[in-house]
Amino acid sequence: MKKKLLSRQAKLKLETEIRHRANAGRVAIKSQISFFRRHFGQVTSDWKADASRVTFADIAISENLFSSLNKDFTKDDFCSEEMSSDDSPIHLEGDFSWVLDPIDGTNNFALGFPLCGISLALLHEGFPVYGFVYDFSVNALFEGGAGFGLLRDQQKYTSLRSDRESRQMIGVQFPIEQSLFQKLIPIFSDFKIRALGSSTLLGSFVAQGYLAGALDVRAKVWDIAATYAFAEAVGNQFHFLNESPFPLREFHPSMPQCPYFTGSKAFCAKIQSLLS
Repeated sequence: MKKKLLSRQAKLKLETEIRHRANAGRVAIKSQISFFRRHFGQVTSDWKADASRVTFADIAISENLFSSLNKDFTKDDFCSEEMSSDDSPIHLEGDFSWVLDPIDGTNNFALGFPLCGISLALLHEGFPVYGFVYDFSVNALFEGGAGFGLLRDQQKYTSLRSDRESRQMIGVQFPIEQSLFQKLIPIFSDFKIRALGSSTLLGSFVAQGYLAGALDVRAKVWDIAATYAFAEAVGNQFHFLNESPFPLREFHPSMPQCPYFTGSKAFCAKIQSLLS
């Protein structure tokens, strides 16, 4: 399903609504950074039903961040990876919704490995229109969306795409099912591989131009909603191996994975040729 076309007046109104929420989202994330940094590598872990790690910091950031946003945007829908699996699915009925991964790379965060961060996306009618990624490893907040460009700490970001070395590096999340892995074998000789333990940072690094592309078969919608907006901000492609989760109409932590690849036109064409 494609986004519907808007009149000029409707576009200006939508842009104002997005900017209003982007300002609030930025403030909300910044309010959690000191907490994030203070508890990095200092928390005990629990384990969810799907055997993934969770810490009290994940839950606290989720509650604090959404409490802040809900004060101004009471009609918006709020979706977090850390909502209880016993809760009923959230049906996204408002024009705007927020999708949060309070700590992406929770294993890294808990074990004291710096590749982790906060991912927050703003969706309009189910499509990501603006994203935020706080990257702990460089202590910087990246944000952007279509028509807004990509920013680092509110300054226009200068892409690394022209760097010869970055064009030779891609990100991949493992494990990969064997039959798919066999199809992808050529990329392992064509590119230098980075595996980070954070779907969000993979997508963010692609948008920054540090990686030519990324492929992740284990991602959930909260891992990629913000960097989907980043891809549109910088003109990268974004493809799903199965059906696209967007427009997002319903949210629950048990929702299925959404395997994807993103990056330059050349990288995406290479992956498409291998998969076909």
